[in-house]
Amino acid sequence: MKKSEPLRKIPLFSLLAERDRRKIAAEVTEARYSKGEYIFREGDPAKYFHIVKEGAVKCVKSSADGKECTLKVLLPGDLFCCEAAVFDGAPHPGTAQSMGDVSILRLNKKSYFEMLRRNPEAALEVIKYLGKRLSEAQENAKLLALDRAEQRMAALLANLASRTGVREPDGLHLKVRLTRQDLANMVGVTVETAIRIMSRFNRVKLVSGTAKRIVIRDLSKLKQLASSPS
Repeated sequence: MKKSEPLRKIPLFSLLAERDRRKIAAEVTEARYSKGEYIFREGDPAKYFHIVKEGAVKCVKSSADGKECTLKVLLPGDLFCCEAAVFDGAPHPGTAQSMGDVSILRLNKKSYFEMLRRNPEAALEVIKYLGKRLSEAQENAKLLALDRAEQRMAALLANLASRTGVREPDGLHLKVRLTRQDLANMVGVTVETAIRIMSRFNRVKLVSGTAKRIVIRDLSKLKQLASSPS
């Protein structure tokens, strides 16, 4: 894959002319991480835009007593912590940790800002993109506040199935490997509650397998549950 190809699919880069995108791509560096390694930690200075090229990354937030909460999972093509990179002086608001062997593309934000000055349309796209990310954060807060735990788990699994599901004889296999703690964190419940929900989903044949190897057996019913009235 050409270094400029992943940039074509990212809103912050998609409106650049191909010539400018190739120039930006020449300044992109690639870094590889093994499972459990930190790409950056909460509070580190945000000097780069990061893009997942291969593998999966989880965004983690730490509490005052040191407990970690998984906020979301990032997959190939996803741009992360762009909000911090856009604003001068803003540190990373969370930690990025690899969930397996991953490859990350990094672009110095100074290089990108210089390109934005020559591409006003791309600068407007940045504003739209950040607005969309804010809307997503508000929607997630609403889900946590108003929807039942089963609905939140169903919505999470349906979303992961649409992004990473691989068709197998028994259903859609999620390529991303999650722990029970990851599942619990992302839907705002205890590990015990997450286990009970997943056991229930297994019994009614919505899913099968374990947290580390989840197979979605009935995606349509899972989506119905996710969208059912609270």
